[in-house]
Amino acid sequence: MAESAYLPGLAIHDAKVLDAPRHSALVRVTHWIHAASFIALVLSGIAILLAHPRMYWGETGARGGPSLFDLPLPFVLDVPIRGPGRYLHFLSAWVAVLTGLFYAVSGLVTGHFRKNLLPGKSDFGVRPILKVASNHLHFKRSTEEESQTYNVLQRLSYLAVVFVMFPLIIITGLGMSPAVTSVVPIFATVFGGQQSARTIHFFVASFLVLFLMVHIAMVILAGFIRRCRAMITGYAVSRKARS
Repeated sequence: MAESAYLPGLAIHDAKVLDAPRHSALVRVTHWIHAASFIALVLSGIAILLAHPRMYWGETGARGGPSLFDLPLPFVLDVPIRGPGRYLHFLSAWVAVLTGLFYAVSGLVTGHFRKNLLPGKSDFGVRPILKVASNHLHFKRSTEEESQTYNVLQRLSYLAVVFVMFPLIIITGLGMSPAVTSVVPIFATVFGGQQSARTIHFFVASFLVLFLMVHIAMVILAGFIRRCRAMITGYAVSRKARS
């Protein structure tokens, strides 16, 4: 019969234990609502764009007139996609706006932005920024310690998206709406006209799509299953030595 023995000091490696919570319930819920609404916004926005893939500057623009630039896309006029696309776009936009407003107010009240996203003074040095940028360019995976917090580029990009890009895309979206600008014309005039707002809206949306692609690439590089588990359950299963 085999005998069992306990050897003190022998570490059992690869034991799966739950680490500290990475994301609060509020962050996780708003994250996935935003993800779903943003995908719906992109798809419906493409449907709207295909009905008239030309950009103008100023107040008015028409197919027969001069444009600022033309996108290499066909005019899809035979398929009625613009109307349903607008309905889905407006619905998804309101979901994104209300969720984002709730997230922003809660983040300010609870100190989430200050504690987790606002960079410290030491993060603004040239050497730390270049080091993080080099790691990203060389697709270097972060260490276990580094993965427990956001680096300076992540902090700055998240703050730019939350407090610059999203407000800008909301305001330009309102500036494109005749119903809104007939009551509050400043939403269009501040950009130089409805068509100018539409062009800026397109560029901001393109930047946000690029941000999403980079975000997904970084999640895959850092460990897709582990990162998704952290954003769903709040915990990431990490492998730690246990005595």
